[in-house]
Amino acid sequence: MAEQSQEIHHLKPSDLESLIQGILIGNGVSQEQAVTVARCLIMADLRGVDTHGSNRIPSYMKRVRQKVLDPAAVPELNQITPVVASVDGKNAFGFVSAHMGMARAIEMAKEFGIGMVSIKHSNHFGMSAWLVQQAIDEGMMSLVFTNSSPALPVWGGRSKLMGVSPIACGAPAGDERPFILDMAPSVAARGKIYKALRRGEKIPTDWALDSEGNMTDDPASALEGVMLPMGGPKGSALSIMMDVFSGVFSGSAYAGHVTNPYDPSKAADVGHFLVAIKPDLFMSLEDFKARMDYLYQRVVGCDKMGGVDRIYYPGEIEQIMRDERMKTGIPFTRGEIDALNEEAKLVGADTLNV
Repeated sequence: MAEQSQEIHHLKPSDLESLIQGILIGNGVSQEQAVTVARCLIMADLRGVDTHGSNRIPSYMKRVRQKVLDPAAVPELNQITPVVASVDGKNAFGFVSAHMGMARAIEMAKEFGIGMVSIKHSNHFGMSAWLVQQAIDEGMMSLVFTNSSPALPVWGGRSKLMGVSPIACGAPAGDERPFILDMAPSVAARGKIYKALRRGEKIPTDWALDSEGNMTDDPASALEGVMLPMGGPKGSALSIMMDVFSGVFSGSAYAGHVTNPYDPSKAADVGHFLVAIKPDLFMSLEDFKARMDYLYQRVVGCDKMGGVDRIYYPGEIEQIMRDERMKTGIPFTRGEIDALNEEAKLVGADTLNV
């Protein structure tokens, strides 16, 4: 049985997207919002960020069934100044609130050069890179911050307090690939530990500590303990920065009070902070794109250290993965497919015949 659960199947992105939309709609999500959520999850799957893709659906639906995530909520947008807006997520899906916020930030940036949106009472929005891509698709630079549930000790501490909240940003280019940075302040994203647990795999011993403060390769023990910050105090400081801009600033939960997305006991109350910037504020758009292309060429074309065959630009590996998976499909284990099909059966939605 264990071997069968690890059997890999490659799913067509369109089939997977239809499955996710059906599950969401069956749980009370509107067609418009279901399209947004499904598209963001599939984007993570395509980029190889499997920890933040469609496999999150069972935990999200559990929160819906426990009535700690409102599938029918409609976030409320409020304009503060010509270049600043806020969104009250109303406990809707984080994807929906963040998509609305970035769309407004882009609109303001197109008119005034910059747009800033603070979001409160939201939920987990998966991979931050999809928001960066939303801005790039409109020719915009962006900053994307969020806070998250406790997983990381502050430097010198031993208990969970800060989230492994990603810092993300991006900028469009001309003929070369855009710049897309999306990274957690921990050695590894916590979602990778959940993925290892789901697949019965071990983790590297430098990712986390168990509840006794010892290094561990067991994902279950790691989830009972704490994640380790990258670069020691540097990663810790970045996680605190995410809480300042996303939690304190927005009026959402902060200082260790964001609810874990796998905890169905109460609303998450996540905060986000989004900025869109027009890239041709100080020069022509052509000059900006040419400079970005030159930066890309300098980075990937620089002298390599021993044993390195290729240097990648931030976000490039994921973009290459997307191109490959669009052709070959998205890999899922039998157990992961069964879990998604079970969610579909619960609401009478179409299942995947794999």
